[in-house]
Amino acid sequence: MPRRKLSEYRSKKLVNDVLGLAYEGWSVTSPEEAAEIKGHDRYVVKVDQAVKGRFKKGLVLLDVEQAGLSLAVEKLEERGYSSFLVEPQVVHEQSSERYFAMTHDRAGIHVSCSEKGGINIEQDADSIKNYTVSDATDWSELAERTGFTQESLRALVQLFKDDFFVFLEINPYIASGDNVAILDCAIEVDDAAAYFVNGWNETDIRNPRMAAKREEEEEVKRLDANSPASFNLSVLNPDGSVFLLLSGGGASVVIADEVHNLGLGKELANYGEYSGNPNTEETFLYTSQVMKLMLASKAKNKVLFVGGAVANFTDIANTFAGIIQALDVYGDELAKQGVKIYVRRGGPRQEIGLAKIEASLKEHGLFGGVYSPKTSIPEALHTALKGLK
Repeated sequence: MPRRKLSEYRSKKLVNDVLGLAYEGWSVTSPEEAAEIKGHDRYVVKVDQAVKGRFKKGLVLLDVEQAGLSLAVEKLEERGYSSFLVEPQVVHEQSSERYFAMTHDRAGIHVSCSEKGGINIEQDADSIKNYTVSDATDWSELAERTGFTQESLRALVQLFKDDFFVFLEINPYIASGDNVAILDCAIEVDDAAAYFVNGWNETDIRNPRMAAKREEEEEVKRLDANSPASFNLSVLNPDGSVFLLLSGGGASVVIADEVHNLGLGKELANYGEYSGNPNTEETFLYTSQVMKLMLASKAKNKVLFVGGAVANFTDIANTFAGIIQALDVYGDELAKQGVKIYVRRGGPRQEIGLAKIEASLKEHGLFGGVYSPKTSIPEALHTALKGLK
């Protein structure tokens, strides 16, 4: 269950809609779009890219006049960001700000709330009250503490369930009688639910990275759009030392998590996966983008882990043939940089695929290790990363 962050724009739309509140805001990606916004005297302009601590980082611009919206977005764009939120500025007393959050685990849905809120809520942690939603929930007490009506609270819980949220934070907000205003809102979702919900989709997910997408990511995006198979690629650290070429979403999450567990999270260069039985050419194109990233990394020691679980129908020999084609193109340059490649995979025609990729890795001087399902994923990964710890 990869947790992904929705844009603040989409988060506010969802929350305001379920609360029956009107929401006015504009999601923009350029100064030209911002220049078209009209109707108010003062605006707030924010980076809307899942970045924490935006206010303290100077990524929230207050008291912006309509004529200055284009310049405000341009200033934030110059710092490397590409997604922005423009809203009418809500004038209020800071003392009126409140905090509300919902989380989910095996015990159920938990609600946290405080009559204090804002960017310094962590300094007022003692003021936060915690509840677990159940048949015994005292909605009247919770309404009194939050300022939301009982009906609004139940609606938020239902939204949380229906749209597969794993985290919801409204901080700050104002609630005084009928006067409710959501000033900031953050939502994390289970991204596997994108196929089952109507409230949000992949275009609403934001990445905290500053820079616009790299060409390699865009190439994979185009590949995915033109194939019945599935491809995705995200660059986490362009100068990382641990590169992943993974197949299958479940195994991808396990492997990425294990890299973090081994203390090498900051060295993780990329995340993504190919699945759905891609053909040899498609696998070659996808692998080529990962190898281009490897060659561009400034890390002194680099490792590529080619991994996945035991496939049900993906032809291992065919997909590995695509990887071998990429090795024929980029292998010699990778070897000059001292790269080592480790493989752990299983599935239809695995014997042929594993034997051929082992021969190719040895031919290009890149061999680290090749493992069948007899070796567990963690064991193979630990061996691959041993020299980096």
